[in-house]
Amino acid sequence: MALYWCTEALPLAVTAMLPIVLFPFLGILPSSKVCPQYFLDTNFLFLSGLLMAAAIEEWNLHRRIALKVLMLVGVQPARLILGMMITTAFLSMWLSNTASTAMMLPIANAILKSLYGESFCRENTIKSGDNIPVTLQENGLHSVPTELQLLTDVEHKELPEKVEIPTDNHSDMEKEREYQNRIWKAFLISIPYSASIGGTATLTGTAPNLILLGQLRSIFPGCDVINFGSWFIFAFPLMILFLILSWLWISISHGAFSLRCKSEKKPEIRSDAEAKAKEVIREDYRKLGPVIFAEKAVFVFFCLFAILLFTRDPKFIPGWASVFKPGFTSDAVTGITISIILFFFPSEKPLISWCFDLKAPNTESRPLLSWKKAQESVPWNIILLLGGGFAMAKGCETSGLSTWIGSRLQPLEGLPPALAVLLITILIASFTEFASNTATIIVFLPVLSELAIRLKVNPLYLMIPGTVGCSYAFMLPVSTPPNSIAFSTGHLLVKDMAKTGVLMNLMGVLLLSLAMNTWASSLFQLGTFPDWVNVHSENITVLATTKYNMTTGV
Repeated sequence: MALYWCTEALPLAVTAMLPIVLFPFLGILPSSKVCPQYFLDTNFLFLSGLLMAAAIEEWNLHRRIALKVLMLVGVQPARLILGMMITTAFLSMWLSNTASTAMMLPIANAILKSLYGESFCRENTIKSGDNIPVTLQENGLHSVPTELQLLTDVEHKELPEKVEIPTDNHSDMEKEREYQNRIWKAFLISIPYSASIGGTATLTGTAPNLILLGQLRSIFPGCDVINFGSWFIFAFPLMILFLILSWLWISISHGAFSLRCKSEKKPEIRSDAEAKAKEVIREDYRKLGPVIFAEKAVFVFFCLFAILLFTRDPKFIPGWASVFKPGFTSDAVTGITISIILFFFPSEKPLISWCFDLKAPNTESRPLLSWKKAQESVPWNIILLLGGGFAMAKGCETSGLSTWIGSRLQPLEGLPPALAVLLITILIASFTEFASNTATIIVFLPVLSELAIRLKVNPLYLMIPGTVGCSYAFMLPVSTPPNSIAFSTGHLLVKDMAKTGVLMNLMGVLLLSLAMNTWASSLFQLGTFPDWVNVHSENITVLATTKYNMTTGV
């Protein structure tokens, strides 16, 4: 399964269903124990996040939030990049990273066209040799074409007429063109990068976070440290720090602002362009019209969704779950409760007088979210992929494979834990550049849990940085779907992403190591070897002894 996931010889979701066939036939687990792994409460938590995202998209609330933020930050390039990154990261906390990127790129495209003009866009796309016939649309994106298609399209594309530029203005014009080209690349790079960073801040933001939660409950049933609230307290400050440093690096490396103390006079053409960009943002916001009842309702339920998840069991204070029987409520219960309400809550403001008017027409009211929209929006293949990961983890534990792998990690037992965290994060961040982050974390988590036991450290000390590190894929277009979408616009080269992404990866690894050895250590009690690990070790010992007795007949 690991080989198939990394090479994508079969679709990822199809590979995820292999345990249903193989585990019973090979005598590892009966079907009655394999199949329930595909719909654990973790899957329902993920499903509730997807349904909330579908309601937000249905009423264009995400677009209104994005344009409002851009109106507030200003139109100078550095500020616009910051606004784009903040908005994309925030949306990516709740929507999928791919959806956030696909939604923000057309907005960035419209702003950049107003800043630098349509002719500049066409000319630079052709110059870069990547004139890709891909139209970024709000409702979907086409696949990235092959290199042969690119060459054919560029060969048959008529080049725009060149405008004669006076000799005395040629030098200044070239400098301005170079500046505009760098700013354009900064915009396109910042959006997928901030989507990947933002997805790490919440459990529902990206699939690897939920895989960690599911595998913890499978391998260590007594571990109840990770939930929506505790993860947010750990990951949100890390996201903010990384986002600020990323903005500084992208802005400085692409010339959006200078570190020089001496202020330079802004060219008049640049000032006019910024004024046009400001008007474009305002015009797009005006086109959305006034805020309607459905948008307000979805926003209220979105806030309620986040607040209830955060306060269910925040650990540092008693949560609302303490009112009910211990262990009966989970984040999945909260998420599905809000999701169900979306399917019957009216999208138009109900009139109280209607209830008392016997002659009022009994017309059907459109809900905030229809099942048809849910079917179209929810990527059901990802839910199968999550289930396949949980099933494989259960198989590794039951068969004793995890213990066998752990016994082969003896050379690593002498490493200091802090160095182990750093090396693991570097390894996984490198591996995920070439493989799906979901497949990467499914393969590595069982190994990390056993390595932690061998090192006599809290398993979370290795499993959390491994999980977050697999989202830090910034160097290649194939690393993540957001990177591919940005690359498919035709203005970025592989070397552009690689040059910027190298330092991004390094910053991510160092910040993650800092977080694990500071506030995460006190939040998750990483300095202690928890009791729930001892229970796991005892169960494995009993399992191994039973298997040995069955084999030898003793």
